[in-house]
Amino acid sequence: MVHDTRDINRTTVLAELLRHRPITRKQLADLTGISAATVTRTIDQLIADGIVHEVSELVSEQRGRRAVLLDVVAPRSVVTGIDLGASNTRIVTADLVGGIRAQVSLPTPQDAGPDALAAWVADEVARLAGPDRPHLRSAYVGLPGAVSSDGRTITNAPNMPQLERSEFIATLSDALGFPVAGDNDANLALLGEQHFGAARGVPTAVMITIGAGLGAGVAVDGRILRGKRGVVGEFGQLPAGPLGTRLELMVTGPGLTHLAAESGIRIDSPAEVFAHDAPQPLRALRAHFDQALLIVLTAATVSCEPELIVLGGGVSASLADDLERYEAMLTHHLGVAPRLVFSTLGEYAGAHGAAVAALHDRYRALGVRETELATLPA
Repeated sequence: MVHDTRDINRTTVLAELLRHRPITRKQLADLTGISAATVTRTIDQLIADGIVHEVSELVSEQRGRRAVLLDVVAPRSVVTGIDLGASNTRIVTADLVGGIRAQVSLPTPQDAGPDALAAWVADEVARLAGPDRPHLRSAYVGLPGAVSSDGRTITNAPNMPQLERSEFIATLSDALGFPVAGDNDANLALLGEQHFGAARGVPTAVMITIGAGLGAGVAVDGRILRGKRGVVGEFGQLPAGPLGTRLELMVTGPGLTHLAAESGIRIDSPAEVFAHDAPQPLRALRAHFDQALLIVLTAATVSCEPELIVLGGGVSASLADDLERYEAMLTHHLGVAPRLVFSTLGEYAGAHGAAVAALHDRYRALGVRETELATLPA
């Protein structure tokens, strides 16, 4: 019982310190309701473990012992977040309090199989980490497909079929020398936006990414929803188009290019579909796009009644003038509409979210309770 109480005090104090750093012992006692003597003993142990350090004294006009500010030893553990896309890969490293140490965007090797791709990612992570490499402790990787609940099996990844049902995650873990877990890239993009971007402070939200594929992440009460096989939020698989066409084929870049070709028009970029002076066949294609996207937005809204839907990905950049119109369409059909906003993290949303997920693994290892993670890193 004594041991359990000490563990509870430790995880409570550490969570509040991570959330409100830098902070004094007295402030921690006030926040947690734990006695000042117990907080001091807990902090002394955290300092002995190399997790916390004293950073400065607060000058006080009152007599007596001066208050000392405490902080987390941020470089003690470094994590990496990886967003592995068919065209580009983004990698970030972050310290224990969520500070980004470095980030890079690289073209993904197009013809690499699972083993070669894992070796390439591991080399680039080591290169980016540089002197932080010995402190790397965990990694998360965002993948353009459905990822199983154990974070290791990948399915439904048409843009990177070489990863499907492969041992890519296990191979990458071996190459890096520490645990790696995977998740759908849209899930991690939403996690990034909730901690650092457009959905910050919004516990129930949806992230929809429209680019080479259509992805969606769903969060309810601050927790990303993940099914056993990772198909939660796969709205692009809905056979809601003509003759059962999947919605993904009607809104993504490759899908729009293919549909334009079927209409006898060659386009160099999907953005041409959204031009104000587009020819009539492309205007008709745009109308089909709007209808398909409305179905996606409706499905997202009725799935969890989000306060906010964040749009990201290359195709969404062409929709700058349309968010109010889509909100009005949703309101007309449902009587209510979430706010529609664009990603503020842009192309790095997935990598930043992957770093957050990796940090959550580190916090768990330090004893932080699962219920505290929704607001960490602060």
